[in-house]
Amino acid sequence: MLATPWGFRDILPEEALAREGIADTVRGVLRAEGYLPVETPLVEDKAALEAGGRIADTPFKLFDDDGRLLVVRPDNTLSVARLVAARMRGTELPLRLRYEAPVVRERARLTGGSRQFTQLGYELIGLGGAAGDAEVVRLAARALRELGLGDARIVCGSVRPFTELLAAAGDRSLAADALALVHANNLVDLDVRVAEAGLSPAMARAICGLPRLAGGMEALDQADELLQTAGVATEGIAELRDLARELEQADAELPAGALAFDFSIMNSFNYYTGLVLKVYAGNLSDPVGSGGRYDTIFDDSLGATAGTGGHVPAAGFAFSLERLAGACQARREAVAVAVEGAVARTAEAPLRIAVPKGSLFAGTIEVLAAAGLDTTELCEPGRRLIVPGRDVAVPGAGSAADAATAGDPGASEATVAIGNVEFVIVRATDAPAFVACGGADCGFCGRDSLIEAELDLLELVDMGYGACRFIEAEPADRAGEAERAYARRGSLRVATKYPKIASRWYESRGITADIVALHGNIELGPIVGLADRIVDITATGTTLRENNLVITGELLSCTARFFVNPGRARLDPRVRELGARLARVAAARTVQ
Repeated sequence: MLATPWGFRDILPEEALAREGIADTVRGVLRAEGYLPVETPLVEDKAALEAGGRIADTPFKLFDDDGRLLVVRPDNTLSVARLVAARMRGTELPLRLRYEAPVVRERARLTGGSRQFTQLGYELIGLGGAAGDAEVVRLAARALRELGLGDARIVCGSVRPFTELLAAAGDRSLAADALALVHANNLVDLDVRVAEAGLSPAMARAICGLPRLAGGMEALDQADELLQTAGVATEGIAELRDLARELEQADAELPAGALAFDFSIMNSFNYYTGLVLKVYAGNLSDPVGSGGRYDTIFDDSLGATAGTGGHVPAAGFAFSLERLAGACQARREAVAVAVEGAVARTAEAPLRIAVPKGSLFAGTIEVLAAAGLDTTELCEPGRRLIVPGRDVAVPGAGSAADAATAGDPGASEATVAIGNVEFVIVRATDAPAFVACGGADCGFCGRDSLIEAELDLLELVDMGYGACRFIEAEPADRAGEAERAYARRGSLRVATKYPKIASRWYESRGITADIVALHGNIELGPIVGLADRIVDITATGTTLRENNLVITGELLSCTARFFVNPGRARLDPRVRELGARLARVAAARTVQ
């Protein structure tokens, strides 16, 4: 067997030399600023690592001969934090460290991405506030400039406003659910969960609206307004203003428009306490680096000896060497290229929208037309898979941010001209992959397709059409047989096209289910004895009745959703503009 395991690959000399040059450039920038190299083990004690924060994305775990649970590190920050706490107590602060090391993370199979990548990172320990934040951002910008990626976009957010907003709401269950949904980029289900919580209108609007805010300094003004209306005081917005001011005063040489803000950024590691940032370059839809502020990790380990009154602030940032190499390649070739599961497309390209064929096709055309796009050719595409269109809405004075956060059906004006578009006609089940990998900027599909895909997508609007239900069913003449089979085998055999939806539902009910994945004619499963029951979608129930099946349970309801590539949403204002228009369309349809 000569092939590498999936998600891992060999690197040959030509690519290795290019990577070496990139690493040398980043290393030189950090060395010039006094950052010292450190190295940590590839395998860490899980309990020791989790002392600094929650461990996520750890696909490889093992026990050593002492019975300790070890993990292959998914990130370097916690490893460096452990090293500092164990070996560098009493070191004069601030402490500046850098590293170059591989990490391994979980990745959905069959998505074309790698599970191992190399981080080029740095940690600033003992310097807080705007000065510390600005140093972290400034170093990232300088490294990008040295690599010829000076037009990169640095997108900053903060975890403080949202977490303090949730704390003010006073509902711990809501806070946990809301944080999980924002981490998952699922703003549609966030709206549903908040609506169920019975909050005041101002508080509900703030919780749903804050993660939707993005842009320049005006986004900070909008965030302040939301929070003030909800009666919440937070220093998180002021910290971002201080960062922008510090960067300007420090002459960080950021190009105009390079610094942006986005409150949907919630990194997967839970140790961040303030600033979070992602950096985009080379027109890639995936970030080439990320980081943020983590001000509590060292308080117990270093606080007593550092002479800082028990508090030791810290912040860090890490580039992905693979994505930096891809960004440099995309910039050099100036064409659409695939890089580590992402597609680099120029900002001047038409906005590309994934349109699902089949039952959702007509509804999608209807809402796109209502949002101001010319869908004439899309109505009769023939055999074409990519169909041109254009924006025919007239820009006005309406607020896209207000439309996205308040769903105002009366605001019909456009605030940004979308220009030319390309409608990419795909299967609904394939739409998430096209958007997640950057082949399209945004798209439509049912909630079910998003759940099954489990990709990094920002779900913005429930469009309301294409309604159906997910149900469990069995033959009408076999009532009780499934229960007897379960008692005998200890498991229920279920046929479905939706294995993840079905598995989650049975797990939530404490039922062991053996899932038989099929691709069509699910109703045959129990009829021919392949399964005890089925999990499938139904709109009218006609197919069930014609095959003598009766519903035994309901899993969830499903409608079409508008979703976007998170990176494209942060790089291209047209994506947010279309989302704002569609939010108004969906709100107007609900009112009617």
